[in-house]
Amino acid sequence: MENQSSISEFLLLEFSSIQELQIAQFCLFLFLYLATLTGNLLIISAVVFDYRLHTPMYFFLMNLAIQDIASVSVLIPKFMINYLLNSRHISYSGCVAQVIFFVSFVGCDVALLTVMAYDRYVAICNPLQYELIMNRRACMQMVGSVWVTGFLYGGLHTGGTFVTPFCSNVVNQFFCEIPQLLKLACSDLYLAEIGAVIFSVPILLGIFIFIIVTYIKIFSAVLRIPSVQGRKKALSTCLPHIVVFSVFLIFVCFAYLRSPPQKPSHLDLAITIMYSIIPPMLNPMIYSMRNQEIKNALSKLLNF
Repeated sequence: MENQSSISEFLLLEFSSIQELQIAQFCLFLFLYLATLTGNLLIISAVVFDYRLHTPMYFFLMNLAIQDIASVSVLIPKFMINYLLNSRHISYSGCVAQVIFFVSFVGCDVALLTVMAYDRYVAICNPLQYELIMNRRACMQMVGSVWVTGFLYGGLHTGGTFVTPFCSNVVNQFFCEIPQLLKLACSDLYLAEIGAVIFSVPILLGIFIFIIVTYIKIFSAVLRIPSVQGRKKALSTCLPHIVVFSVFLIFVCFAYLRSPPQKPSHLDLAITIMYSIIPPMLNPMIYSMRNQEIKNALSKLLNF
């Protein structure tokens, strides 16, 4: 990364010049961060301390919660520290770290949501073989593959982004976001990242089709369940996953398929928050509202 010698740091989005808005921004990010931490830590604690949740589905849910905490922790603390220090600087290496970790955790989320869809497919469409197929070793291998795939994905996009020299160090976003960094490129070397995106599209499209086909088969199997109670129980384990995947997909597509604005705006900041912070915050609430086992475990954990 030869351009590190010419640019040693980046300047992130400037805070509002109005003190009241600065305080409102800080309080908003503090609330979002604490809400995300609290919700996901409760999910992790519920799964760890309630033996009834020691199943593959909740093991994957616990990993999703860990990834969600990690993804927001890459972004928000730096923003809040800069506010407290009245600064907007981030080092070159810090910017690289933000990109690789954030993109990696997003990649892990996509891979894990795919694994969770397969888990529900086996549980509902092939229940007699579920324990044999989704055994402890298989679950560990799947989660290991999720983390490896996510970080390979993050490394691919980080390399494609930082291989180019930058003509400016002003990033019009509250963190080092790839589309904003590519706008600073001096040469056509940014095409390496475009190539990485083109390479990723068929993979992501394949994942999307896999999940859609999987749930078509799941719903077909659910409709054949004779008991109304059985159908409700099966749907209660599937609907949260569908909602989580849909929220994640909608926000990411909305953020990355639009043209990046030339100047920073409150709308652009809101859209970025929607795809980078809101899904990790909503995931615990979505799973808690629709899943009675999670509700019972949380009630027991909190002594309600």
